[in-house]
Amino acid sequence: MTSTALETTPDRNTITGQNAITAQNALTAQHLINGQWLGEADTQRMNPARPEELAAVSPSGTAGDVDAAITAAKVAQPGWAALPAPSRGAILIAAGNLLIERQATIAEDLVREEGKTLAEAKGEVKRAADVLRFFGSLGWAATGEVLPSGLPDTTITTRREPLGVIGLITPWNFPIAIPAWKTAPALISGNTVVIKPAELTPLSATHLARALQDAGLPAGVFNVVHGKGRVVGDALARDPRIAGMSFTGSTNVGLGLQEILNARRARVQLEMGGKNGVLVLDDADPRKAAQVVAAGAFGLTGQACTATSRVYVTPGIRPAFLEALTEEAAAYTTGDGLDGNARMGAVVSKQQFEQDQAAVRTAVERGATLLHGSYDGDPSGALFFPAAVLTDLPMDDAAVTEEIFGPVVAVLEVADYEAGLEAINDSRYGLTAGICTDSLALATDFAARAQAGVIKVNRPTAGLDLNVPFGGVKDSSTNTFREQGRSALDFYTWGKTVYTGV
Repeated sequence: MTSTALETTPDRNTITGQNAITAQNALTAQHLINGQWLGEADTQRMNPARPEELAAVSPSGTAGDVDAAITAAKVAQPGWAALPAPSRGAILIAAGNLLIERQATIAEDLVREEGKTLAEAKGEVKRAADVLRFFGSLGWAATGEVLPSGLPDTTITTRREPLGVIGLITPWNFPIAIPAWKTAPALISGNTVVIKPAELTPLSATHLARALQDAGLPAGVFNVVHGKGRVVGDALARDPRIAGMSFTGSTNVGLGLQEILNARRARVQLEMGGKNGVLVLDDADPRKAAQVVAAGAFGLTGQACTATSRVYVTPGIRPAFLEALTEEAAAYTTGDGLDGNARMGAVVSKQQFEQDQAAVRTAVERGATLLHGSYDGDPSGALFFPAAVLTDLPMDDAAVTEEIFGPVVAVLEVADYEAGLEAINDSRYGLTAGICTDSLALATDFAARAQAGVIKVNRPTAGLDLNVPFGGVKDSSTNTFREQGRSALDFYTWGKTVYTGV
């Protein structure tokens, strides 16, 4: 069956009751299997900023849907790999251009289903487009080497070969950017893909699929199966035809997937949790440091694995920094992401909202001081959570050690640089870490000794250029293959050495 996965209507205002059923076509995501849009939508996604508004509907995939998608991908893979890399790249570039043309519509859908602000959503759509175009351009880049041989009349070359069929599991917090930055290097390398998008954000992944299809991607090369992780994700991980899987999500789920894939020696890439720390030293400008921390902690509603969630300050700057950070937190006003006045959108789900509430409430019950914020709910039921600044916590408090994934930051005092560096490294996670200082010597030392995959000096921990490697250490990553940039190609390919005699 072929049908249109996304249609537009002149009005996407509040849709409830029977109207929610009759208006679903405007908001429907479907499976994409072998070029066909399939599946009866049975799961409703409501707008976290407007609890009565339907944001999307999607089908619940089965193991049978996964099997069909993998079968299609397996059949399509040899032909896709045989297509010259510049031709594969041209399709990715065309898809990126289509995302830019459709940016306004996609961004509004993203806001409604995920909750972030429209400016953040537009930036994310552009990021997805840029990622597709970046990897598309690599279709013209060399992927091997010519090496000298110790044998006479012999040439040695190296080649990179695609793995085959790739499984992708992506999260809700960057629902089009992360699918794009996993899909693009997989496809340009000659692999085919089966992706399970996050259940909370099915429309964003559907927009990506539509752009790829409309750009001319052959049927079966990119397949989408919506549904629950314990059904769709598990079936993907256990299928022996999946040569590699790239996952972004919680540490517990990621480590479970790693066990499944390692058992059959399939390649696995994990990007998991973070508890990212920033060290603020006495020589830093307190206002600038507060702006850096606030951007990392409260931007994107704190719902980023790279968000700042713990800050260590030395005694001399502590009073001025806390005053400045409290003022910055107050400037992150919450509201509907489609309202241009809102600086921070809604929390993605009631479950996440309650997790944020519990983190702040229990910290206060344990004796923490809440300098800004509240853990009360909005009377309307909208999932708006104000920026929270906690202080006066012990180093081992749960708010300091456990990932919250919301706009909550804990500020603790340390005696000096060495104590601060030790505190930064005293974590099970190691994704990003930052320092605010005017000392080049200390910034350089921090970059060398901080135990994190990405180091930021006088910059927010959140955010990364698309052309640089991204990944962490400890429980934040498998610490084997990096995402983004040319380094991303390593995960999706295997190396071959070729001797040629004359």
